[in-house]
Amino acid sequence: MFVIEFLIVLVCILIGARIGGIGLGVMGGVGLAILSFVFGLQPTSPPIDVMLMIMAVVAAAASMQAAGGLDFLIKIASNILRKNPRQITFIAPIVTYVFTMMAGTGHVAYSVLPVIAEVSRRSGIRPERPMGMAVIASQFAIVASPIAAAVVALVAFLEPQGITLADVLMVTIPATFLGLTAACVIVNKLGKELNEDPEYLRRLEDPAFRKEMEEEVKVAEIEIKPEAKKAVSLFLFGALAVVVMGAFPSLRPSFDGHAMGMAHTIEIVMLSVAALIILICKPDGYAITQGSVFHAGMRAIVAIFGIAWLGDTLIGGHGAMVKETVAGLVEVAPWTFAFALFGLSVMVNSQGATTAVLVPVAITLGLPPAVIIATFVAVNGYFFIPNYGPIIASIDFDRTGTTNIGKYIFNHSFMIPGLLSMVFSIIFGFIFAGIVL
Repeated sequence: MFVIEFLIVLVCILIGARIGGIGLGVMGGVGLAILSFVFGLQPTSPPIDVMLMIMAVVAAAASMQAAGGLDFLIKIASNILRKNPRQITFIAPIVTYVFTMMAGTGHVAYSVLPVIAEVSRRSGIRPERPMGMAVIASQFAIVASPIAAAVVALVAFLEPQGITLADVLMVTIPATFLGLTAACVIVNKLGKELNEDPEYLRRLEDPAFRKEMEEEVKVAEIEIKPEAKKAVSLFLFGALAVVVMGAFPSLRPSFDGHAMGMAHTIEIVMLSVAALIILICKPDGYAITQGSVFHAGMRAIVAIFGIAWLGDTLIGGHGAMVKETVAGLVEVAPWTFAFALFGLSVMVNSQGATTAVLVPVAITLGLPPAVIIATFVAVNGYFFIPNYGPIIASIDFDRTGTTNIGKYIFNHSFMIPGLLSMVFSIIFGFIFAGIVL
């Protein structure tokens, strides 16, 4: 019976991923209907705290975006890239990494990809190298962002075991940063140099293309709103406050001898930050709900609502059997949990949903928090199938043709950077988890 129910869950995930948008969430509801009404499984409780935390963070981030905060950050990033063209393979990933850490979503990379493509081309550097690493870094930084949906969910699940937000970040930030840096060293040597690349040379044979390449491409100057700096400062203050209060529970109010939980702390702090940004910076209220950050966040909430609830219900109905079956493997090779995270993330294209589905399973199986956190970066399997938005965008922005999807689909420009970054980050993850936890 479990196999049939598991296949139903898998089919719902696949259909939801294909639908896109809120498809994962609503298909989770369909799966729940089948499991409960047809197979008689009792639904568990939906992950309300996780959803509310993400909602609060999204409210603050979307308010910052509407106040011009993201545009301000984009302008800073563009200036940094242009001032250091020869080191762009290393600097571009740092820029997108920091962007994602601050915004909680990798989609902010869209804004700097055209700059990366043009700066690298004009510097004679194969654009595929910085473009590939920049996109991968924008994904991996999700697990290093204190306001990302996946991190918020992870902390909520692990808090009962004494794990704080600071514990998670002290592992994921250095692990991913060093992992990406190690990958950059190798990627910087991959492929032919731009002036030797056959595809680029072929395109240069076209006089119109050659003329286009010789022209100076001017990226539109971003107009910064007057209150943008204040919005960024308020948002960063809120994110820092969350991290500090997570690290030092004594800073939180106590009730019945226990510090207020991090779920409520994050919700209160980030809602307050959103209110301060709205009151002080006065962004357009309509624009807050129309921005890309708000839309991405709301999709994540719906996805987690449906698909995480579905997965938890399945495991809740067969917890003892699943634990007995998998416990041996986990005990012998705990790092194999990374494959589960990676595989599901490839299917659902959501770090938050992957976390919400599999971390409770890992906890049920008795997997140590150190292993869960060390392998957490594996939720970034987006790059495996080249259908992720920034991947497609970066291919379009690179007019030299070096950034591409190969003949066999999987031999695309992001596979090697992604796999290298993943392996190095997990290795560093275990090292830092052993030190910190």
